[in-house]
Amino acid sequence: MPNAARISPLAPKSYPEMPPIEGVRLAVGAAGIRYAGRSDVMLALFDEATQVAGVFTKSKCASAPVDWCRARLAGVIAIRNGSRRRDPTARALLVNSGNANAFTGKTGKEAVKFSAKLAAAATGAPERQIFLASTGVIGEPLDASKFDGLLEKLAQEARPDAWLEAARAIMTTDTYPKLATRTALVGGVEVRVSGIAKGAGMIAPDMATMLSFVFTDAAIASPALQSLLSKSARGSFNSITVDGDTSTSDTLLLFATGAAARRGAPQIDKANDRRLTDFRRALDALLLDLAHQVVKDGEGARKFVEITVDGAKTPKAAKRIALSIANSPLVKTAIAGEDANWGRIVMAVGKAGEAADRDKLAIWFGDIRVAHKGQRDPAYDEAQVSQLMRRDAIAVRVDLGLAKGAATVWTCDLTKDYVAINGDYRS
Repeated sequence: MPNAARISPLAPKSYPEMPPIEGVRLAVGAAGIRYAGRSDVMLALFDEATQVAGVFTKSKCASAPVDWCRARLAGVIAIRNGSRRRDPTARALLVNSGNANAFTGKTGKEAVKFSAKLAAAATGAPERQIFLASTGVIGEPLDASKFDGLLEKLAQEARPDAWLEAARAIMTTDTYPKLATRTALVGGVEVRVSGIAKGAGMIAPDMATMLSFVFTDAAIASPALQSLLSKSARGSFNSITVDGDTSTSDTLLLFATGAAARRGAPQIDKANDRRLTDFRRALDALLLDLAHQVVKDGEGARKFVEITVDGAKTPKAAKRIALSIANSPLVKTAIAGEDANWGRIVMAVGKAGEAADRDKLAIWFGDIRVAHKGQRDPAYDEAQVSQLMRRDAIAVRVDLGLAKGAATVWTCDLTKDYVAINGDYRS
C-alpha cells in the first residue's frame, strides 16, 4: 500500500494545476481490493471516437490486463471497400491498485473479461472499447466482483477535474501522486496533454513505464498516436531504472479525444505531419517529467542520478553502458553513501559487453573530472567531490572516447529503506 509514513525527500513541493481536458472525466472509489478504507479504483470516461495508443511490458509473464489491452489495440477489423482497417477506439479506462492480476492463469483471464463486462454495463460502452490496468501483488487472483455496483456509481460521479484523486488511487508503494500537464499548438490551435503515473519499485521498463495514462484533446488518429507514443517512450520511461526489475504489468496508454477539432484544430492522420512538431515536443516533455517523478519516488531513494555516456560506438551501445552503470548495486550504494567511488563505474562500463578502451575512458561527477585516460585524474580533489555527492541530484558522465554514440538514463541510489520496503511488501 502507499507508504504514508514516509514521503520521498525528492518529492515535488507542490502539484501542478491540472485543467480539464475536454472529453475526459475521472472518478475514484474504494473496492477493498487489498486494503480497506482507501481509494483503489480509478475509472476514466471518454467521448465517442476517442483514439488510443499504448506500449506495454516485454515481460514473458505479462499480466492479464496487459494481454487484454494488447488485443483491444489490435483494433476492430472493419471491412471497407474490400480492405481491412485497424480501428482501435476507447470509451473507458478501468484501473485498480492492490492486485496486479498477473500470473493468475485462467482465473486472471476471466477476471479481466468480467471487469470489462461490468465497466461496459456501467458506462454503456462496448467491451472492445474498455481498457484495463492493474497494479499490486503478483500471483493472487483478482476478485472482480468487487467492482460490481461500484462502477455504476463512479460512472455517475465522474468529473473533469479529479486528477489528483485519480493519481492517488493507482498508487502502491508510491509515496506521492505523479501528475504532469503541457500545452501545444496544432495547426495554430492550443491543445492540452496531461497525464498521471505510478511506480516506485520494480522499475526497469522494457517498453514504457509501470502504469501511466496520458490524455489529450488533440485530434490525432490512432496509428499516428501510436508512432508518437512509441518513439517518445524510448527517451523517457524506457530510459529510467530504480532496481533493474521489469514489471509484469508495465502499461502506458495515450488517449486522444479529438475535442479540439471543435475549436478548429486539424485532424492529423500521419505522425510525420509537420503540424505535430509542437505536440511532439510537449508529449516528450510530459513523459520525461512523469518518468523523472517515478525515479524520484524510487523505494528508499534519497538521490536522483543522471548518467550520460558519450563517445560510444553507437547510441544503442551508449545506452546499454549507461544502464549497466545505473543498475549496478555497487554504484547505487556508493551514491547512497555519498562516496564518489569511480572505480565502480569503471567496473560497470567494463561488464556491459560493449566496446570500451580503459586508456581512453574519462569519468565526471558533476563538472569534476575524476578519471582520465585510464587512471585517476591528476587534478582530482576528493574533498571537492565529496561535497558534490551530498546534493540531492547528481550527474555522472562517462566519455568512452571511441565514436559519437551517446545516451542518457536516470536512476536513484539504493538504500537500506529499499530492502525494508520490499521485505515487508506482502505483510
